[in-house]
Amino acid sequence: MPLLKLHAVTRRFGERIALAGVDLDVEPGEFVSLLGASGCGKSTVLRLLSGLDAPTAGTVARDLPPDAIPGYVFQDAALMPWASVRRNVELPLMLRGERPAAMRGRVDAALRAVGLADSADAVPRELSGGMRMRASLARALVTSPRLWLLDEPFGALDEITRFALNQTLLSLCKPCDGSPPATAVFVTHSVYEAVFLSERVVVMARPGRVVEEVAIDVPYPRDASFRATPEFAALCARVSQALQRASAAEAGA
Repeated sequence: MPLLKLHAVTRRFGERIALAGVDLDVEPGEFVSLLGASGCGKSTVLRLLSGLDAPTAGTVARDLPPDAIPGYVFQDAALMPWASVRRNVELPLMLRGERPAAMRGRVDAALRAVGLADSADAVPRELSGGMRMRASLARALVTSPRLWLLDEPFGALDEITRFALNQTLLSLCKPCDGSPPATAVFVTHSVYEAVFLSERVVVMARPGRVVEEVAIDVPYPRDASFRATPEFAALCARVSQALQRASAAEAGA
């Protein structure tokens, strides 16, 4: 059984159609990117998968334990501006009622994993945009999620910082230490980002349709050298062509 499943899902907001009969399966441990123009329903799919929204028609199924908390990372880091990085990362554990002494080791481990161990006492205004997104990743990581839902988290960052955080995200979702991979659904506008991160790229078009899927049959781990290969260039070309066909489908709709 897929970990996540959308079947014939339609979502309307008044007269506006956000999704129109979407089918999507995500297998356990799979990294899937949703790619398409603004307004094609990518973020709506993510909200439905998270349980933050419900479909107008169709079904959404999640094969997760009742107490499982997805690691949800938004476009904005959404940090509490008055609180230190440590306090921001502690927040999900505090909301679950965990005691400060019990959570300290987990918070420290999450900060080390994203490269923020030396910035634990800083407040968000003292951090760069990339560091704020690292703090947001750590806040999700501290709950040990088996499911990551990421809504274009690196879109506002410069290319160098984005590449670095792509690598950080893969280290969290596809660990090299023998730990089982996490499942991830990642929303992006970037062909290059989607190809680098994913095992499968789902291309969407307005109004809220899946028009094509492209398999990225390249094993993990992946690093910066992958971006310089002919294979990466060919896959980016395939995904770009799929986007062009999606644009043509929108024009003909």
